[in-house]
Amino acid sequence: MNDTILERRKVVKEILSKQGLTIKEWSIRHGVSATLVNAVINGKASGRINKGHKIAVLLGIKEGEILKN
Repeated sequence: MNDTILERRKVVKEILSKQGLTIKEWSIRHGVSATLVNAVINGKASGRINKGHKIAVLLGIKEGEILKN
């Protein structure tokens, strides 16, 4: 499946909506900032490094590893 990041972001929004979860609730469950989650979903944060990367991977927007310190 060759989908784009934009399509993945759209799917993430649909999944959260179907699960009845707000971005804030999702962020609390995963211990991250709701503001940053919103920025990653809407393409305002790249999700390439640090917490943005973690969020993008957890949401399924991008593939990658989350390393623990």
